[in-house]
Amino acid sequence: MQLIHSPASPFVRKVRVTLAETGQTDDVELTRVHTTALNTADEAAAANPLGKIPALVRQDGPAIYDSRVICRYLVARAGADLYREERLWDVLTLEATADGILEAAVLMVYEKRLRPEEIVFDDWLTAQWGKVEGALDALNERWMSHLFGPLDMGQIAVGCALGYLDFRHDARNWRQGRDGLAGWYAEFSKRESMLTTVPSD
Repeated sequence: MQLIHSPASPFVRKVRVTLAETGQTDDVELTRVHTTALNTADEAAAANPLGKIPALVRQDGPAIYDSRVICRYLVARAGADLYREERLWDVLTLEATADGILEAAVLMVYEKRLRPEEIVFDDWLTAQWGKVEGALDALNERWMSHLFGPLDMGQIAVGCALGYLDFRHDARNWRQGRDGLAGWYAEFSKRESMLTTVPSD
């Protein structure tokens, strides 16, 4: 299999952490691309009609895309227990919350990086960070017992989301007032799967 990826993408990192946690890293070749919302890489467009990464090119079927779809496929392929049936709705909700953090955080990066400086929309940036903070507060107040439980896809997604905030929005100090979540991440980020997938430009 071939993963169309960029090492800076937090959605790619979710897939790579899942590969590592399910023992499938060696089954996938990493194909690095440089792609943006304004300039789609040819490899990304060929694998995903939306032009987004990650995309997983398979030998036995069409390419699949969207990190949630790819992760679900990889977990099923490995017979892993990262979407436990007894907690499935909690896991999916936690994963969706983490992905929502990432979507808002990535949009903030695009606003600053792709829009001319004189027309950057500061109110838009404030609104997106408000979504991030609301989700972080919910994680810190409602989800700590789940996060400290057995490993699942929700934890992987949250770990990658927090890692991306450190990577692109560190100055905003997401840890302030969220000691529980910060403490959990301090331990989770030490996992081998996280240490070998630290984002980079």
